[in-house]
Parts: sequence; structure tokens; C-alpha cells
Amino acid sequence: MRIIPAIDIINGQCVRLTKGDYSTKKVYNENPLEVAKMFEDVGIEHLHVVDLDGAKAQHIINHNILESIASKTNLQVDFGGGLKSDEDLKIAFESGAHQVTGGSIAVKNPAKFLNWLEIYGADKIILGADCLDQKVAIQGWQEESDKEVIAFIKEFVAKGVSYVICTDISKDGMLQGPSFELYETILSTVHPVKLIASGGISTFDELPKLDNLGCEGVIIGKAIYERNISLKQLETYQLNRS
Repeated sequence: MRIIPAIDIINGQCVRLTKGDYSTKKVYNENPLEVAKMFEDVGIEHLHVVDLDGAKAQHIINHNILESIASKTNLQVDFGGGLKSDEDLKIAFESGAHQVTGGSIAVKNPAKFLNWLEIYGADKIILGADCLDQKVAIQGWQEESDKEVIAFIKEFVAKGVSYVICTDISKDGMLQGPSFELYETILSTVHPVKLIASGGISTFDELPKLDNLGCEGVIIGKAIYERNISLKQLETYQLNRS
């Protein structure tokens, strides 16, 4: 299972929200590149970067930070937040994104999302399936759709999606543990899928449990920044897995 730290960006700063609520913003570092290098120094190879300004504005904004991280580290970055147009995607990949995540676009304009999948391939396009009460949430989690999350994932996997990031919004930033039951249900009913768990990670002990469920990756945010999980623990985990 890949360990994927998260860097969420507002106004060029590394921040975390609680349950996606912008009013709960907490700034952890004013230099996202510095944070990225810190992860790279302990053997982390992957990074999840979310352009929260872009998610709100509905177009890419913080591509300069993506470019800085991609050009000055060897981290493979998956980038999301507000990617709505072909131009947004072009900018993201030209700025160094290894993968991009599309969530709202898959709900609002599935034809465009599937076109991206066809053009760039299943290894480059991640389906963002973030949910509240098992309904897919969109527009930077500010709006709930009528899409049931498991049916939504099934629909797109049947059309060629490989990678899926699923965040239970009710867990995100709460440091109370992830949605093990939801992930178990997805993994037992959707085949094949490379499921990346996100939201609620609170202790190191949860990582082997997610691995045993069959998650392909796990995104960790606040648990690292609040030091519930140490970089040393992640370094040791990576070494033991290699």
C-alpha cells in the first residue's frame, strides 16, 4: 500500500480543513515545497496536492506550487481541485503532475471526464469519489449530488477507471479513524479497483488495517501535521514494505 501524504493549498500556504469547511482553515506551513521536501527526505515517493483555491474557483489556480514541487523533488504528485476544462488538465500535466484527480467533473460532465480517460489513460486520471452519507459531494465538497458513491464508482470502473480516491467527508480532519466499513464494501463489490483511502486517518495502527483490506494507497493529512503519526513511523513502514 502506497503512503501518500497530502498538501492542501490556500493562498499558497499548506493548510488543513475539517470536513472540507473553509472556515476551519489551519495553516501549517507557508512553504509547501519545504513540506514536500520533508516527506521526500524520509523516503516518501508519492504526494497528494489539492488546490483548494481552485476547487472553490472551479479552475486551476495553484499550478505554480505544483510546478515548484514537481521540478524540485522526485515526488510523483497527484493533483486535484477545480480541474474542469481541457486547459486545466493541460496546465496540470505541463506543471509536472504525475496524475490528476477529477471528482465534480465526473458528476457534472461525465463525457468530458471519460474523454480525459481516453486521451491520457487510466494510469493518469483518478476518479475522486468523495462522499457524505454515501452521497457523492462536489464543488470542493460544498454541494451534495444525488449519486450514491458505490454505484458511482462501479459505473466509472466499468468504463475504464483504475484509480479511485474515496474520502468520507464526515471523517476528514476529525482524527477519529477512517471509514473501514465503506472501503471494505467498495473493495468487495467493485472489481478491479485501485482504491486510495482518504479521510480520518488518526494513528499509525490504522495503516496495516487498510493495507489488509486491500487498499492500494492511503492519503494522510492532519495526522502527520498534528504529529499523531511521525515521519519516522512512515519511514520505517516504507522500509519494511520494500
